[in-house]
Amino acid sequence: MLAVRNVSKTFGRFSALEDITIEFDKGVYGLLAPNGAGKTTLIKMLVTLLFPTNGDILYNGTDISDLDEQYRDVLGYLPQEFGYYKNYSPEQYLLYLAALKGMNKKTAKARISELLHLVHLEEVSRKKMKKFSGGMIQRVGIAQAMLNDPEILILDEPTAGLDPKERARFRKLLTELARDRIVILSTHIVSDVESIANEIILIKSKQVLYKDNVENISTLLDGRIYETDIPISDIESFQERYTVLAEKNEHEKIKVRFVADEESGAGWQRVTPMLEDVFLYIYDDEGAAV
Repeated sequence: MLAVRNVSKTFGRFSALEDITIEFDKGVYGLLAPNGAGKTTLIKMLVTLLFPTNGDILYNGTDISDLDEQYRDVLGYLPQEFGYYKNYSPEQYLLYLAALKGMNKKTAKARISELLHLVHLEEVSRKKMKKFSGGMIQRVGIAQAMLNDPEILILDEPTAGLDPKERARFRKLLTELARDRIVILSTHIVSDVESIANEIILIKSKQVLYKDNVENISTLLDGRIYETDIPISDIESFQERYTVLAEKNEHEKIKVRFVADEESGAGWQRVTPMLEDVFLYIYDDEGAAV
């Protein structure tokens, strides 16, 4: 188990995170918040690139700073942007990293072959990465993070810039990887975690606002989400009265999805809330925590 206990992080007078407490067991955890909310700071502390100002991060009951290399041996990390050599093939690149990790060459070759099959890159294992798409590069990134067969896999904004097909493939891969390890996925894209995360962690105002499964978090807006059609000329006044979550132009009208505390309009249709509704409402400039 990976446990974050009463962790705060400050940079001079600036407070990035305050009194964060979270526990992770096997499965996929979606760390969901807008850019600038402190996700990357938390991720960097989990991978020992930063250390808490206050509080502790424990792995199986021992502080990760005391475990030092023992902790890093069970850790796999894919940062937002990872360094690679464009003129290397995936096989060359992974062999290079394996050598840096002190892996036996024969063992490394067998592991790399297994990983390239896992991320569906075996057919291009000897092609230069300068010709790869963004999705293919991210799959190489997953492979490098998995070299040591980690018990904890941490990914920071891994689908940024990927097309929908690559993102769907990426989610499927993460589901496979999470069967026997902790996978923490930091993102601001709701669809990346909605279908695969065992639990969602929402951070707001430097603290954990919610940690629960998708179904329970979605019910926070139960009975308060509506859809209706309104004339284009009325949209500004409607936005002043309600928190509008989505808009769609339909001929002379606009279909809006919005939050209201009670049904009061003709033609309003109450709809089932989704995780994205909660996300947009919580992080709306004028919205409050539900």
